[in-house]
Amino acid sequence: MRTVGSYEAKTHLARLLAEVARGETITITRHGVPIAKLVPAGGSQPREITQVIDALRDFRRGKTLGEATVGEFIREGRL
Repeated sequence: MRTVGSYEAKTHLARLLAEVARGETITITRHGVPIAKLVPAGGSQPREITQVIDALRDFRRGKTLGEATVGEFIREGRL
């Protein structure tokens, strides 16, 4: 990932967009602090709802609340 200052980004936008179109990701900074990111537009494809549900189930597998229950968290105002 490449980093450029805001002045350079303004001055060379066309060149930066060409780099992004080739797959590069560019972070734009102001006084060294990241403020924006240029990323290729076609980077992610929408997933089918069943794939999302399966991914969530896989993520949850093996995770516990310790000895606490969801009901206890609700009563304590945590959820």
